[in-house]
Amino acid sequence: MSWLVSRPFTSASVNSAFLFSTPEATNNLASALIIEFIGEAHVTKSGQVRWTCGDSVSPHALDAESPPGESGVGIIRAQFAGYVQFDTNTQNHLVFFQNSPLQRLDCRMADQRLQHETTKGSIAICPAGIDNSVETETTLDALLVAIKPTQLAVAAAEECELDVELKERLSGYDQRLLHLAQSLWRESDNGYPNGPLFWNDAASDFVGALLSDHTSSRPRACRASLGRATLLKIREYVLAHLADPIEVDELAALAGRSPFHFSRIFARSIGMTPYRYVVHLRLQQAIRRIREGRMGLAEIAADTGFADQSHLSRWVRRVHGVAPSQVA
Repeated sequence: MSWLVSRPFTSASVNSAFLFSTPEATNNLASALIIEFIGEAHVTKSGQVRWTCGDSVSPHALDAESPPGESGVGIIRAQFAGYVQFDTNTQNHLVFFQNSPLQRLDCRMADQRLQHETTKGSIAICPAGIDNSVETETTLDALLVAIKPTQLAVAAAEECELDVELKERLSGYDQRLLHLAQSLWRESDNGYPNGPLFWNDAASDFVGALLSDHTSSRPRACRASLGRATLLKIREYVLAHLADPIEVDELAALAGRSPFHFSRIFARSIGMTPYRYVVHLRLQQAIRRIREGRMGLAEIAADTGFADQSHLSRWVRRVHGVAPSQVA
């Protein structure tokens, strides 16, 4: 059996019992990757992802580092020879792409089950929190893309869309999504030669394609939600007052709610706090101005509501993983 896993995980030491991976816990998609050797089988856990392989050859992992920044998207490639069972129930959305040629798979997702033959390029989509499994008696080579649900929610908010959910998909083909995943893998496998901004843009393109082609409107829950018109009003208000201090009370008033209830509803609807959403919009506009190259960094910081140049620089580094000078 051969086993390969690469970025965004960071491998540490291997002994007879475990390979343990500890990427930075704050923004990475997985806090740990553990391989356990159990008798004649190998069981791999990534969060709540589990692979079982009927082979006694020890797996191999490549040293890798996560891309800096907060793209909310990670990718791994797994290669197995022989019997493979894959089970998962994670807090992230997962998209699988088959690299192997003709393959017979026994797939299950929640209460759906499908036994079928697939070819290279086929995909499966598993929303966060959904139990799923795959079994095959033949060689498996696959890409697995993990997306934080908050990243999909923020992308939907960019289009002023709310109450969308990722659709379960046991099989099918999507050439655009496949090409975007392959681009992510090449960038990851080569050590991010084009830098964090390229990765973040590629990750955003992947999430955007997933949003446009693989989501549906979720029925409105009984509990309160923000609403598209309210979100649009809040977005327009923030963009019109970028240079000014913006308090939660002001945004809550636009929504006609108390600050406490507004903050709860906003976070539930958008996937981030009102404060972080304001920073998100400020940073978007700041990056655009930096790339235009017509203003100095101090002027951009003042124009987009950051306390000073250092404050803007810290946020650029946190979200994009580079200094403002590398953004242009």
